Amino acid sequence: MLHLIAGKPLVQHTWERCQACLEVDDIIIATDHEKIVEAAASFGAKAVLTSPDHPSGTDRIAEAAGMFPEHEWIINVQGDEPLISPALIDQLAIQLRQDRLIRMITAAAPIQDEKQVADPNVVKVVFDVNGDSLYFSRSPLPFVRNVDAGVTHYRHLGIYGFQRDFLRQFVSWPPSRLEMTESLEQLRSLENGTRLRVVLTDELSPGVDTLEQAVAIENHLRSRSV
Repeated sequence: MLHLIAGKPLVQHTWERCQACLEVDDIIIATDHEKIVEAAASFGAKAVLTSPDHPSGTDRIAEAAGMFPEHEWIINVQGDEPLISPALIDQLAIQLRQDRLIRMITAAAPIQDEKQVADPNVVKVVFDVNGDSLYFSRSPLPFVRNVDAGVTHYRHLGIYGFQRDFLRQFVSWPPSRLEMTESLEQLRSLENGTRLRVVLTDELSPGVDTLEQAVAIENHLRSRSV
């Protein structure tokens, strides 16, 4: 579907943020909707039409990446992230290039609003001392039994980066049990033994998953243009 935010297609806002990146060589919109391909052409973006049968966005990105075999590292920014930080995208790209041991990378930000901890539309993540993911969940994560532990809850942001060979490996695995249970594609990687590197940022980039989020982001974008 083609959603309009502040007079522009939602995907255009996200594309414009990606255009501001310094470490990205090519920006491609991958979609299974003809209207989005047409909209992309109207604002000068490159877009490819993919199968409508993919079980996740990562599977769709893998199909699109197959059309561009020269690209060694792939960053997947979800189209409903109109406030994504270009600097954050660049940071993920740099880490992927510099460390081949990072197979898949993502980002998270501290949760400031405690109500979001229990919100299933806000995905939480916990990670180890090296910054590698332990689990992602729509449930409160971790559950705070001991308030004296001083835990910080982190919100997962809708961005992924891949080494090209790992992206091919990822999509060769069938959707996993936990992935289907939580409807979180990154759990496929964890269930098959590969952790994600989690980059921490204060650049909160809320996606558009609900009507309330759409209204809040539209108000924010309109206020920036005044």
